[in-house]
Amino acid sequence: MTYYSARDLAESLRTVRKNTIRIADDIPEAQYGFRPAPETRSVARLLVHIALAPRFQQQIHQTERRTTLEGFNFPAFMQQAMQEEEKPRSKAQITEMLTRDGAALASWIEGLSESFLAEQVAMPPGMTPSSRSRFEMLLSTKEHEMHHRGQLMLIERLIGIVPHLTREMQARMAQAQTQGAAR
Repeated sequence: MTYYSARDLAESLRTVRKNTIRIADDIPEAQYGFRPAPETRSVARLLVHIALAPRFQQQIHQTERRTTLEGFNFPAFMQQAMQEEEKPRSKAQITEMLTRDGAALASWIEGLSESFLAEQVAMPPGMTPSSRSRFEMLLSTKEHEMHHRGQLMLIERLIGIVPHLTREMQARMAQAQTQGAAR
């Protein structure tokens, strides 16, 4: 038995995605072309990247049910993903993509068995470790999204937006101070 079930992973993915969507909603569409540096993704492209990234894990674990990554054509998969990332989309289309694809991923993961999550997938020769559990690989989708969400929160600051998690924390602190002063 693990201490972090498929249901727990699905719920944590839903929470992470909900917060990503809040950021996408908070950033005005006029700022979706903003790039913090010349060689970085725009806000729009970063959000689309977040939406598309889980497709790699879904291809391996859901579609192909691979037990090894040896022979997987990673460059072709990445090239196709990059082409998909570059397609122009409106803010509404991007948030719909984040919502729809996030819900589908979480629903699929929620139904996975513990034995499936424990299965090992062999990495290509020369990689360390030589294998990873499906659970660890699927967990990486959440880690990846949180990495990019941190970038988005910094972008929010650069364009003059206080991130929603900060606003919520500030509101809780103000309420606690008000309640403390009333005692």
